Amino acid sequence: MRLAIISDTHLPRGGRVIPVTCLEQCRRADAILHAGDFIDVAAVESIRSLGPPVHAVYGNICRPEVQEMLPERLEVELGGARIGMVHIPGPSKGRAARLGRWFPDCDLIVFGHTHMPEHEQLPSGAQIFNPGSPTERRRAPVHTMGIATITDGVVDLELADLG
Repeated sequence: MRLAIISDTHLPRGGRVIPVTCLEQCRRADAILHAGDFIDVAAVESIRSLGPPVHAVYGNICRPEVQEMLPERLEVELGGARIGMVHIPGPSKGRAARLGRWFPDCDLIVFGHTHMPEHEQLPSGAQIFNPGSPTERRRAPVHTMGIATITDGVVDLELADLG
């Protein structure tokens, strides 16, 4: 199973668009994970229109109607792996342990909010992963997204450079 992992798309805002490379990766995936900050319902529907099932949480800048349609936290099972999702992971100090406590039964924990790619393995064997942002890199050197391949419940993660 192949997953496209994105976060912090912040649409619509100015002339910002999701890079074509990111959209292509999303269309080719078996599922799309979005770790929050769409902004409005049209942005959610735009991601859903790409084809694969979308599993998503709302973020802190999402409008109330998006917060009503999406959960703050989510757990799903895909390809035999348990995946937890949240937008805001809390302060950097203690983040990995905190996410592990929030999602103790998960193999992969996806989060957003910081716009900074992050990947760490917890002592439990679970992985935490922030895909960065395909549209608003902030302090990150480039726009990014994640690609996960799940084989027999084992998650292999890749950070994709979108330029």
